[in-house]
Amino acid sequence: MARIVFDLDGTLIDSAPDIHAAVALMLKEEGCAPLDLGTVISFIGNGLPHLVKLVINATALDMQDHAELTQRVLDHYNAVSGTQSVLYPGVQQALTALATNGHTLGICTNKPEQPARDILKKLNLHPFDCVIGGDSLPKRKPDPAPLHAACDALGSGPVLYVGDSEVDAETAERAGIPFLLFTEGYRKTPIDQIQHTVAFSDFSDLSDRVDHCLTGV
Repeated sequence: MARIVFDLDGTLIDSAPDIHAAVALMLKEEGCAPLDLGTVISFIGNGLPHLVKLVINATALDMQDHAELTQRVLDHYNAVSGTQSVLYPGVQQALTALATNGHTLGICTNKPEQPARDILKKLNLHPFDCVIGGDSLPKRKPDPAPLHAACDALGSGPVLYVGDSEVDAETAERAGIPFLLFTEGYRKTPIDQIQHTVAFSDFSDLSDRVDHCLTGV
């Protein structure tokens, strides 16, 4: 059986509305106009500090306040997380089927570890055998170290990584791990320009895609 590691935001959950709300609350405190949801979605993928950096660049805020603004967005996110976030259709059933078939499951995300664990609990997602967040190690994706750490925590066996973005694809490539691309998340690039082993748009197809990666048929 395989070790299957998942990205979180844009892969298992549509968390953009909660992230957008947290950013909007911080901007309101600063007297800035809110950014639209699509803009905030385009900032997701490289972790919260990078997202806030892009928010600052898109507004009249001062980069010298980056650390403080990042903490405030995190505080707001922790307060609103789970109020608007939802699972993508079929996720729970797909995870249950994979676990029932003997696969071990982990998370490797650039979301800070504790908020990642909190949202998994709030949405009652199938228990994962490990959760590696963006602050679990000194480096975050697309550096392969977090993905390697997640794989190591899951024991032995073939490894697959499931994600939705360019960052996930680069992480898998640098780690030398087959990549399953969920096409309905937060990617910014056409599917054929993102390196992947297989792609899928519906979680009801995930088990078949996993079998294909493991057996080649």
